[in-house]
Amino acid sequence: MIPTVLRGLAAAVLAVLPLAVSPAAAHAAEVLPLSEAVTRLPAGTESREGYSRDSFRHWNTGLDPADGCNTRAEVLLDEAIEPPVVGAGCRLTGGRWFSYYDQVWVTSASNLDIDHMVPLAEAWDSGASAWSAQRREAYANDQGVPQSLVAVTAGSNRSKADQDPAQWLPPAADAHCRYAAEWTGTKLRWALTADTAELTTLTELAAACPDQAVSYEPAP
Repeated sequence: MIPTVLRGLAAAVLAVLPLAVSPAAAHAAEVLPLSEAVTRLPAGTESREGYSRDSFRHWNTGLDPADGCNTRAEVLLDEAIEPPVVGAGCRLTGGRWFSYYDQVWVTSASNLDIDHMVPLAEAWDSGASAWSAQRREAYANDQGVPQSLVAVTAGSNRSKADQDPAQWLPPAADAHCRYAAEWTGTKLRWALTADTAELTTLTELAAACPDQAVSYEPAP
């Protein structure tokens, strides 16, 4: 009887062992200087062939379907400095936000856009064209880390459009170091490539921001 019991215990232990490594542990965040993070970006040639914004299903049902809030509303709630009142159908009233791109305070959710740190078209150019529809949807609604989606003034977001840092930087110069770090971290999170001009600009920004750190966590 003892060998049989031991065999049963061993089987039980082996069945539990795979659970000892949690997804969180497998995807732990890494923090490193911006200058080093930029060197980890894989170089690539961009191509927009076949791109459609509809390839990235976004602003869908949020993390908690029961509250009636979609991804856009949940980001607004997460980033509010003064929380808005949440009404029926997740209608947001009041609240206060800080748009760090242009360092403007905003008191109406309708005046804010949710910016994809790395725009959908840029993500497509940089590797997302080869992803499944499900992964592109996960990218477009990524709330796993705060820098993926950013609440900013509609004007600054539309000025940025689908441009990378070689073509556009936030109008507030004080935001450039943070922006470069969040851009780089997002590309590393999703294993997206960077073109020559983009890498050159990010390298220059890293040199100008010696104390800037990048925190990124590989996407699931």
